[in-house]
Amino acid sequence: MALLTLHRSPSVSTAPDESIPRRGRLQKRESFAVVKGAVLLLEEGEREGPAEETFPSHTPSPLKLGGGASETQHRHLQAMVSLLRPEDTIKLAVRLESVSSVRVRYLIVVSTLHNKQESLLLGMDFPEAESDQCTIGLVLPIWSATQVYLDGDGGFSVTTAEETRIFKPVSIQTMWSVLQALHGCCERALRGVVIPGSGLDWAQHYYNHVESDRLCLNEWGAMTGLESVRRDSSGQSSKERVSVERQIKEELRDIMRTEDLENITSKQVRSALETRLGMDMKNYKEYIDNEMMVTMAQMDKPSKIFDYLFLGSEWNAANFEELQKNNVGYILNVTREIDNFFPESFSYMNIRVYDVEATDLLSHWKDTYNFINTARLRGQSVLVHCKMGVSRSASTVVAYVMKHAHWPLEVALAYVKDRRPIVQPNDGFMKQLQTYSGILNARSVGSPECLPFPALQSAAPQCSLEKEVPGAEEDREAVVCRGGGGGRNGKSR
Repeated sequence: MALLTLHRSPSVSTAPDESIPRRGRLQKRESFAVVKGAVLLLEEGEREGPAEETFPSHTPSPLKLGGGASETQHRHLQAMVSLLRPEDTIKLAVRLESVSSVRVRYLIVVSTLHNKQESLLLGMDFPEAESDQCTIGLVLPIWSATQVYLDGDGGFSVTTAEETRIFKPVSIQTMWSVLQALHGCCERALRGVVIPGSGLDWAQHYYNHVESDRLCLNEWGAMTGLESVRRDSSGQSSKERVSVERQIKEELRDIMRTEDLENITSKQVRSALETRLGMDMKNYKEYIDNEMMVTMAQMDKPSKIFDYLFLGSEWNAANFEELQKNNVGYILNVTREIDNFFPESFSYMNIRVYDVEATDLLSHWKDTYNFINTARLRGQSVLVHCKMGVSRSASTVVAYVMKHAHWPLEVALAYVKDRRPIVQPNDGFMKQLQTYSGILNARSVGSPECLPFPALQSAAPQCSLEKEVPGAEEDREAVVCRGGGGGRNGKSR
């Protein structure tokens, strides 16, 4: 995941609208998290201070690019933003599958400055991947009655009283992202009683600018066959089905722990399950899609290990509102490939490593313990994350729990897994945890007693913020530097 910033100015072709707040007609600075197939707006709250007026321009100013992100996605985002009214904002853009091997399609979620309860979906068409221009092919308002369903075939449908549209994102990760965004839009529309004739008047602007060609319009209006809707048990007994579903769930979690979710689709997951289980998964498509979303929910939500310690993913690190809600003041980023998204708002520590067995994590665990302990002593929470919160960050959290609670490895690992079931350190990290356990045991002679062993699937052990952590003097508090991003052990604020 990479970070980019886009500066937008009002179009010279758009006459000033006095009904638009002045802030909406000034230059806007928007930051986005970019992954393969998806672009997510980073919302860091309302910025204080007067906005500076700028001279009108036809297009957004150049992007500030984050390392590792796709240049193609940058161009596509800039092209899509250029079609929006100045007061409208892209909340999320996800790439969709296409029947054409050349054309590129995006579904974008758009909100407006006028009314936070209103949002709509736009379908964007690029004639080819390298194109820097796009057209609008679909406008779909989100009403109070709008509903979202999984279609059981790697996609989802958006249904209103008037129409149903079906979309298939290019990966599991992008499908999860857009489903989360859509459910939020539907909830806001319901609260705001957004109904036809009483809201979303601004959608007409986009209806008037639908300019995609007939082939693109046909694809936006396409429906899937009914076979993906009806479940056929093929004579299976309920007992047999439950047994198969149990096997599917076990294998599915293993696949999702080990595969890159930005590059794998629901169909590919189903194919992998068929290979592993040696049977046709056609009758289990709905179950598989639902279980994938359950697993994604576990990955997406940060797991509370202690009151002050959260374990999560890159998406949690990019969710400013969630970070504030959890009283997070410190973020430990255990990845080489993911940016620090809010360096002006949080204290960061970076362990720039990849999730491979040869990676040396053990040498960093003294520093990571100190960093987490600093947050604890200062009455704030810390988020420890890697890409998915499964291996690198999970191993680091297990190491912390072992030292903090004086628990043996098997107890600490079981406790963290109980809090986050998808945790699975790779074999190399498990060996390092075993080594670290031996080091801690050697140092434990004469140290205070351990915290009570946890009762799994129940409340966390009581770890008081006022209680001093047993250990050497150097473990009192980490030194947190202010400034730019970190290197191998770089720390920034």
